[in-house]
Amino acid sequence: MTNSKSEKLTMSDIVLKGSIIAGIVTIPSIASFLIAWTVLDNLIQAAIIGAVMHFIAMGFSLKISKKLLVKRDS
Repeated sequence: MTNSKSEKLTMSDIVLKGSIIAGIVTIPSIASFLIAWTVLDNLIQAAIIGAVMHFIAMGFSLKISKKLLVKRDS
């Protein structure tokens, strides 16, 4: 019988990997918002561009989180 506790992720692993995923989601959306706001000089258009980038990054983070949050046997 295997011990079910050894198969779970530790709290520090979850926090570390969650922070990486949060960075993957937020950094591109904030950067695209700031660049669009600087170039276009229009807050509404920049917010829309930032929101679109945020949802695109969320789609990628879902795929990345499925790979990151799996406990591997080592």
